[in-house]
Amino acid sequence: MVRVGLIGFGLAGQAFHAPVIRAVPGLELAGIVERSGTRAREKYPEMRVVRTIEELLADKEIQLCVVATPNDSHFELARACLLAGRDVVVDKPFAPTLRESEELVRLAADRGRLITVYVERRWDGDFGTVKKIVQSGRLRTAVEYECRFDRFRLEPKANAWRERADQPGAGVLFDLGPHVIDQALVLFGEPRAITASAFCERETSQVDDSFDVCLEYPHLRAMVRARIVAFTPGPHFLIHGTKGSFVKYGMDPQEALLRGDDFPQGKDWGEGWGEEAESQWGTLSVVGEPSVKVKTERGDYRGFYANVRDAIEKNAALEVTPKQALQTMRALMLAHKSSRERRTVAWSEPVD
Repeated sequence: MVRVGLIGFGLAGQAFHAPVIRAVPGLELAGIVERSGTRAREKYPEMRVVRTIEELLADKEIQLCVVATPNDSHFELARACLLAGRDVVVDKPFAPTLRESEELVRLAADRGRLITVYVERRWDGDFGTVKKIVQSGRLRTAVEYECRFDRFRLEPKANAWRERADQPGAGVLFDLGPHVIDQALVLFGEPRAITASAFCERETSQVDDSFDVCLEYPHLRAMVRARIVAFTPGPHFLIHGTKGSFVKYGMDPQEALLRGDDFPQGKDWGEGWGEEAESQWGTLSVVGEPSVKVKTERGDYRGFYANVRDAIEKNAALEVTPKQALQTMRALMLAHKSSRERRTVAWSEPVD
C-alpha cells in the first residue's frame, strides 16, 4: 500500500486528486494539508487533516506527496517534499518557470525519487480515440490538428487566484495550456517552432482568458485553443489528413462528474464510468467510404495514479515522464514568449 499525502484542498484537491487517489487500489489517502477552512474534515471525517506541510512530512509512512496548490507555490512545496525523501506528483503546470521545473527534475534524480505532473487529460476518452485514429493510419498523413476548450463565462470568478494579475502562473494559458500542449506533444513530438497569442475576450479580465497556440511541424500545424466567450462550442477535436478527416464535439464526461456534489467518494465509481453517450461520438470520414460514427474510448483518470503506483513499486515505467513534463513546460513558456513578443519563436530559443 502506497500512503499518499495531499497538499491543498481547493478545486484541484477536492475534485481531481482526492477522489481519484481514493479510488485506486494500492493507494491510501493518508493525510491532507488544508491551511484554513474545514472542507477536508467535513468531506473526509476519518482523515488526518493538518495545517502545514511540516506536519504532513512528520508522518514518515507517507511515501507519495501530491502538490495541488496555487501555481506560485508548486516549486517550494515540491522541493520540500523531495528533500524529505518523498515521491512527488505536481498538479499542472509544473511550476511558473522552466528553470524551476528543471531544478525539481534534477533534485528528484539526485535523490532517487519519482516526480511527475498531473496531466490527467491524457486519460480522456476522446483523446484516447484521437490517438488511436492517428496511430492507425486511417487518415494517412495528418496535416492539420486542432483541439479547442470552449466555455461561456462572461465574468471572472470572484477571488479566483487563476484570474488575478498579481499571481504568478495565472491566466488560462497556464491553466488549460498544459493539457492541450501535452496532448499535441504526445501525438506529434517536439515542434520546430511555436506561434501563439494569449489575450482577453472579456473587458473585466486581468489576465489572459483565451489563447491560440500553433505548434509548427514540417508538414503539420497543431493548433490548440481556448475561448471564454463561446456560447456555441466548436469541435473539441478536428484532424484533417491526406485520406480523410475526424471531427469530435463535446468534452469528456469525467470532469463534470468529479465536480458534482453527489459524486461517490468510495472506490466503486460504477461500471459505466468514463463512457460517453453515443450522441457525442466523433465522425470519421475517409475518401471513398461512407462517414461513420466512432465509439469514444472509455476514459478513466484513475489510470494516471494507477501508473504512478506501479512506477513507485517498480512494476511499470512512468507514463508522464520528467522529460515530457519539461517539454510541455518549454512549449508553454515559448507560447508566452511568442505572445508577448508577437512573433514566431523557434523550439531551440531560450525561454526565460
